[in-house]
Amino acid sequence: MKKSLLRDFAEGTVMIASTFKWIVLAIFVGGIVGGATAGFLKLLEMSCNITSQTWKYYYLLMPAAFFLSSLLVVKIAPDAEGHGTEKVIQAIHQKSGKIDFKVIPIKLFSTIVTIMFGGSAGKEGPCAQIGGGIASFFSGIFKMDKIDRKKLVVCGVSAGFAGVFGTPVAGAVFAAEVLYVGKFSYSVLLPSLIASYVSYFVNIFLGVHHVAYSIDFTINNNVKMFANMIIFGVFIGLVAMIFIRVLMLIEHFFQEKFNIYKPLKGIIGGAIIVLLIFVLGGNTDAIGLGTNIIDNAIEGNCVGAGDFIIKMFTTSITLGSGGSGGILTPIFYIGATAGNVWGQLVHGNIGLYSAIGMVALLAACANTPLAAIIMSMELFGVDAASFASIACVVSYLIVGHKSVYPTQIIAFSKSESIDMKMECEIREANKFKISGKSKYVIFNEIVQKVNKES
Repeated sequence: MKKSLLRDFAEGTVMIASTFKWIVLAIFVGGIVGGATAGFLKLLEMSCNITSQTWKYYYLLMPAAFFLSSLLVVKIAPDAEGHGTEKVIQAIHQKSGKIDFKVIPIKLFSTIVTIMFGGSAGKEGPCAQIGGGIASFFSGIFKMDKIDRKKLVVCGVSAGFAGVFGTPVAGAVFAAEVLYVGKFSYSVLLPSLIASYVSYFVNIFLGVHHVAYSIDFTINNNVKMFANMIIFGVFIGLVAMIFIRVLMLIEHFFQEKFNIYKPLKGIIGGAIIVLLIFVLGGNTDAIGLGTNIIDNAIEGNCVGAGDFIIKMFTTSITLGSGGSGGILTPIFYIGATAGNVWGQLVHGNIGLYSAIGMVALLAACANTPLAAIIMSMELFGVDAASFASIACVVSYLIVGHKSVYPTQIIAFSKSESIDMKMECEIREANKFKISGKSKYVIFNEIVQKVNKES
């Protein structure tokens, strides 16, 4: 008994000291990242207002904006390339959380230049990378080891996420969930949660406005709605599969097929989007952040049937050709507009389907169903989230082992019927086989043929 008490005392003391240490560190990082995030969001809003309100054809400068964005990244901070969250995941897995401090100002400026002239990208990726970069910088000052550095960087990611969307719990869960497919990092949950809340409070104090949605809906038949959500989840999972493939193909096209100076690819990408706008009769809904379209869809107003498809291409071209920014805001746009169209087709509550489509696509594209469910609670309320949870999990399963973040590590297969390489990045797991004990073994011939070709 005495030994047990001594063991409990030692364990309890260490846990209290460790918890206090991480509470202090999380508050510190959350405060600084919150301030940096608020500054970035204010600058971005001001820049977008200047361009869109002073010149109707501001998007004509998109090729030059992509060129400048890519040039800055190539010359000064190559790690600032693409959508920021992916680079942070890569840094955590491959560099023990080390992020070049130059990434912070370059990512901030290149993203503003990209989006203010119509680039289809998001604001959460830069904030995640800014947050991760700040945390990495201070981990060096504090002489942290690899494990603590990675943990602090995850706190920075959660603080950046919470600052952008105003969803502190979802921000913390997203940061703990996004690193792996099928594995949740419980050890970072408390500091991530504290950093998220501190960042959220700092953003509110500095005047950052976060959208709050109110969805009016009545469910007459819960069983029917439950079944509808399963079918809707399958639809969103298929939309996610298409988007990920489009993103990968266009990124591969610009990176591998064009053997020219990288910034010149930005000119080509920007020109393609400008041409697309003219083909669409000057419609600019699918460029820029597109938050007004997301809001419109969730309010229950009908959107165009092809809006979510067009957004897939403008986002993929923007990020693939050299534009800078995040990918979650486009995911929300695609999910909300796809849900809106689905609601029109089934004569359902358009606002509800738009809202659920938004979070369900996040669950599928980022492999973060828990974060998506919690985000639906924070944005839309518990009643809507109870149905959103079904669509989120179904879409997460339907998309399979694919992601907009190719450096996520596969910890577990999503199905016992699929045997694939574990503990590797998603981009490396391009071959799998159907389990010999599975009733789906009939598909093995198809899978083996594809594996040989790849």
